[in-house]
Amino acid sequence: MIQHFVKMAQNNAWANGVLYDACSALTESALWAARPGFFGSVGRTLNHIYEVDLYYLDALEQGGKGRAVYEREDFATLPPLQQAQARADARFIAFAQELEPDDLHSTRMTDRPDAPQEERVDWLFLHLVQHQLHHRGQVHCMLSAAGIAPPQLDDFYLEFGRVQSAAPYWE
Repeated sequence: MIQHFVKMAQNNAWANGVLYDACSALTESALWAARPGFFGSVGRTLNHIYEVDLYYLDALEQGGKGRAVYEREDFATLPPLQQAQARADARFIAFAQELEPDDLHSTRMTDRPDAPQEERVDWLFLHLVQHQLHHRGQVHCMLSAAGIAPPQLDDFYLEFGRVQSAAPYWE
């Protein structure tokens, strides 16, 4: 069962890398141009994905920062944001690799606006993955609207059609 969580974290890192590579074709002005979506631009959406990753990784790792992770400046350019996201993705993979079966049903406190909330590790983990999928889909649509071919982000798991860029996560 733990291997499923490791693969989800690896797929997450791979998909982020592929998406950022596609986003690198955007000019700086196109990165911040107004586009349909919750956060209104590719750049703001990628910053949101990253900071929410920081929040949930902190909870999973019991780092104690809570909502203080949101007290940061958004990245203004893509390369440092991509590097920061890659570091967060590596933390997520490392967390998954260190999981033991009993850890999945253990709980972590999340710092919520009204009161701390206890959540199960497996559900926090899956929520982080789902959050990434949701907003990567928005960026995917924004890329298309910007005239950039949106990348294929679902060729990771199956033997049939697995892209070469996913190979490092399967070796």
